[in-house]
Amino acid sequence: MSPYGSPAEADIVAMRAALVEARSALEHDDVPIGAVVVSSSGEVLGRGRNERELRNDPTAHAEVVALRAASAALGSWRLTGCALVVTLEPCTMCAGALVLARVDRLVFGAVDPKAGAVGSLWDVVRDPRLNHRPSVVGGVLEEECGALLRAFFGPHRGLPG
Repeated sequence: MSPYGSPAEADIVAMRAALVEARSALEHDDVPIGAVVVSSSGEVLGRGRNERELRNDPTAHAEVVALRAASAALGSWRLTGCALVVTLEPCTMCAGALVLARVDRLVFGAVDPKAGAVGSLWDVVRDPRLNHRPSVVGGVLEEECGALLRAFFGPHRGLPG
């Protein structure tokens, strides 16, 4: 069992939507990470996938793309009442962005021991010095999320997919 507890069925459904986004990043040779922002009723408000290669933009991480789309859909930068669901533990930039957007919940799939900022290397989202701290559910569909990344990076690193 995940150290974060058991995911809700809605988290699994949303993670499956994030996985669809992650797979679509492969179309432009971006790292397959996907994200969705969902309302408290489960409505998808924003979708994102890594688009760094596509846009030549170092900030075009899946989470940032999804947060921007959700903010545009709501007409507000405040995403209070929303959850960000992403296939990989967010980095420091993305963790900071979801805190600044006032996202209520973060749900992620695979941990990122090299750059994770939700407990692996740092814990930005639970830093008591910040004025907002979302709840966190990790490890949702972790094996499926991790397998997609391993399949992508294996050939890039000379390893079997």
